[in-house]
Parts: sequence; structure tokens; C-alpha cells
Amino acid sequence: MPSPIDLHTHSSVSDGTETPAQLMRAAVTAGLDVIAITDHDSTAGWTEAIAAASGTGLTVIPGMELSTFFGWKSVHLLAYLFDPLDAGLVAETSRIRDARLKRAENIVQRIAADYDLTWMDVLAQTSVGATVGRPHIADALVARGHVPNRSAAFESILHPRQGYFEPHYAPDPLTAVKLVVAAGGVPVLAHPGTRGRGDVMPEEKLRTLVDAGLFALEVDHRENTPSGKERLRELAAKFGLAQTGSSDYHGEGKPNRLGENTTAPEVLERIVARATGSAPYRG
Repeated sequence: MPSPIDLHTHSSVSDGTETPAQLMRAAVTAGLDVIAITDHDSTAGWTEAIAAASGTGLTVIPGMELSTFFGWKSVHLLAYLFDPLDAGLVAETSRIRDARLKRAENIVQRIAADYDLTWMDVLAQTSVGATVGRPHIADALVARGHVPNRSAAFESILHPRQGYFEPHYAPDPLTAVKLVVAAGGVPVLAHPGTRGRGDVMPEEKLRTLVDAGLFALEVDHRENTPSGKERLRELAAKFGLAQTGSSDYHGEGKPNRLGENTTAPEVLERIVARATGSAPYRG
């Protein structure tokens, strides 16, 4: 398997700022050999991404980042090479997207009581079929001049302490792992060490995910703390899990840059060998 390999990126189908085609062109410019498109709760960008990669030599790994909740904590699950038409996964992601949409509408309604902001402002920041979420509200706040950039929006108006926050429905991690595996995919916990060593998922909970088919932990990610990474490597060794690394690129939506963290070729080979739902596209 060629390298470098970046297994976590977003397009405008979710909260990235580039279309799937633009994302592929950016990957080529960045010198990547392999890129996974992993939009939130959606596979709508796969076709465009694959078409854009044709003739470039870039290998595309179709994927998705699933929203889940463990207690009150948001836990994201990367899923690779699953069947995009699997009935169970389609139904669950549709439910998540509907919940995200309703939540976004409610948040905008609350913000509008204090700031000049409308739902149409938010929709203007989305693309057709996009999973609408808080990043689009942030972009609308930027467009209205209330904040200078997306990061500032999350640090101020969209911060939970401001009172506009509202949770949304998402399955628990175990349900999500089972759905991905049933769809022929390979599940990986996304950036699970962002809050440090002491807040990494407890061993007993992680064991249930491993037993259900969890393949790896995303260790090399800019938001995982040093102590979090140390703990993740210990857990990977204990449970026989692979380790991945990736950028979590969002275009201009985040400072993350393509290829800033990468995955070893042998790990991707194991992902491809395990998957039965879909296959990599070699452009």
C-alpha cells in the first residue's frame, strides 16, 4: 500500500469547507497517496470524490465518521469500506442527520433572540445534501460579522456556557460498532484521547467494543494530548488493536493540514483485508 496515508478528512458534505472534488485535488497537491473521505454521518460525497480522483493516482478509501454518545460524552467512530446501502446503517445515519437538523434549527432560534441570525443564513453556508450542524451556524455567524472566524464562534457564542447549546440524538458506541461491522465495514475510535489520560474510555467499556469488532484507535491526531496518546498506546497493546493517524482535515474550517498525521501502510492493508462492504478506489 503506498503512502502517505490520511484516513480522516471532511468535505462540504458535512463540516468541511471544500467540495469532495476540491478535497481530492487538495490531497494530490499535499502529496498524499491515499485519502479517506469521512464526512459526518453521510456517504453523499463518495461518488464525487471517486470521480475527481480518477486519473490522479490517488487512492480513495470511502468512509464516514459516526456520531455516538457514551453517557453525556460525544464519541466519534470512524467507519471504513462498509456497504453504503446497508439498511441498518442507512436508517441510523438518517435518524442522526434528522436529529442534527432539528437541533441546529433550535440553536439558531435561541441565538436569533440575541443576535441578527436566521435559518436561511445557516442554509446559505451548506451544500446540497450536507449534514447540517454547529459548524454551519458558526460560518453563518462569521458571514453576519458577529465573530471573525469559525474557531471564535465556538469559543464564544456557540460555547455551551452561553446557553444556546442543545444535545442531539446519537447511538451508543457499541451499537455503532455493531452496525458498521454488520455493514461489512471496519470501525476505528476517532481521537479518543483529547481530554487526557484520565478521561480515555474505561477499559471495561472498550472491551465491549473490541468484542463487537472494533479494529483500531486513532492515536496520532493533533487533539489527542500527550498523556492521552500514551494511554491509547497502552490500550491498543492490551487489546490487540491497531493504531491509526490522520489529519481530521476540514479545509479552512480548522487549522488541521492534510498529512500532518498519517497511518502506516500495513495498518491500511489490514483494514482493506478485513472489509467486505466496499473497496478502495485507485484513481
